[in-house]
Amino acid sequence: MSRLIGALLFWTLILCACTTIPVSPQPVPLSATDTPFAIPTTAVPPDTQNCGYQWAYQDLPELSSSFQQSIRALQPDAQAYAFAFGENCILNDGSVARFIPMETDFNITLPVGDAASDEQMGEWIVKIMQVIEAIPTEQILGPRPGRVSIMFQSDTTQRGVNFYRDQYQALPPGLSNAEIYQTLQSSQ
Repeated sequence: MSRLIGALLFWTLILCACTTIPVSPQPVPLSATDTPFAIPTTAVPPDTQNCGYQWAYQDLPELSSSFQQSIRALQPDAQAYAFAFGENCILNDGSVARFIPMETDFNITLPVGDAASDEQMGEWIVKIMQVIEAIPTEQILGPRPGRVSIMFQSDTTQRGVNFYRDQYQALPPGLSNAEIYQTLQSSQ
């Protein structure tokens, strides 16, 4: 008897989960504090259609170009680009209604003389962060601090470090270049 009741409850639960109840969408006014992230004033206002959200990336060609030029002024053989990370609002028909940026991320590949030197890695981090911090705030998309990924390459060694901009900004003053690299490397 308990098996029969258990089976009935299970199928009732399954059938209820599959049943759709028609509801007319009503716009709900939201404030910036109601959402997990602030929507820039230039963003497309939310529509009344239901969205499914999917992680997405979006190229930032103008920012990437100027960032690449600034990094190459430091190291002519470097490769650098910026992109936005966020979510696509996917409509019921599978189309993308809009991209909602969460952060602007930076990737740098940097040929160096000695990728085994923590001191040299820290010196490059400081130089790269000076470039990033000089970017006007209106060019940085999303409310979250972006990620910085640096790949150091020498003839014999390759090392990488990944950190968020606020991790760099929170470093205590007076650290040596080697300590900067070691602290950011250990936070990965």
